[in-house]
Amino acid sequence: MARRIDVTGTGGVRLAAWEFGDPPKTDPAGSDPAGSDPARDVPDGSPGVLLLHGLMGRASHWASTARWLSGRYRAVALDQRGHGRSDKPPQGSFTRDAYVDDAEAALEQLGLAPVVLIGHAMGALTAWQLAAKRPDLVRGLIICDMRASALGAASQREWDQWFTSWPLPFATLADVRKWFGEDDPWVERPNPARGEFYAEVMAESPDGWRPVFDPEQMLRSRETWVYDAHWEELAQVRCPALVVRGLDGELGRAEAQEMVRVLPRGQYAEVADAGHLVHYDQPEAWRAAIEPFLDSLGGD
Repeated sequence: MARRIDVTGTGGVRLAAWEFGDPPKTDPAGSDPAGSDPARDVPDGSPGVLLLHGLMGRASHWASTARWLSGRYRAVALDQRGHGRSDKPPQGSFTRDAYVDDAEAALEQLGLAPVVLIGHAMGALTAWQLAAKRPDLVRGLIICDMRASALGAASQREWDQWFTSWPLPFATLADVRKWFGEDDPWVERPNPARGEFYAEVMAESPDGWRPVFDPEQMLRSRETWVYDAHWEELAQVRCPALVVRGLDGELGRAEAQEMVRVLPRGQYAEVADAGHLVHYDQPEAWRAAIEPFLDSLGGD
């Protein structure tokens, strides 16, 4: 199961964090088990993991990974600002600093540090920028399919055009799955996992199914990273770090290996038969790729 814990991000933005694992034990004195301290139900010594989804994603995309981790960690996935059930302030900040500060605030309010950060795509960038900024909070880092190089203006234009191409509203969730899994021009071959991924970020409205996020806010979020490279922050990460790519993902092998070289304590893993959505597309192979790294952290 997952229980929701509300935390406060920078600027007062309300963020929904989701803790996976067994429900907390009821206080024998009869007080509210949720209480005012979200960290108090965790047994002493349980290491923490914070999972950060990618652009347009949500915490539930990490459910399989988080449930697997919950046997040995306190596993929490965060709906980042503008995503999932977290606030989507129309005039809110969607800068890199805002995302990183939100994750930092969540770690401190949840009592997870020193934590293992696991991020996919944009969430991976947030993770390594936070690890560089606050090495005292992070004991391990897993980067899933995110590039450190600049993507450039053409990438932003392509995304703008892609959002415009969505046939909104979708009549049914089956239509969502079919379009994103088969009909989307960005799909090279049928990909049911991709269809399921996007079905999870749709909500029913009076006229059909629409995304739970605002595409304009997603473009604003991208604006703060696509024009710049992020090698400098990688070089500042002091903790052990694992770079994972899908064989058919967006992060090329040469760039991934250069990221490992730049990271002071970098390691590399590759998942065959996986695209960009590595953890969602091939969950068992993903777990096999990251487990040795997690084991190596021990009690660091």
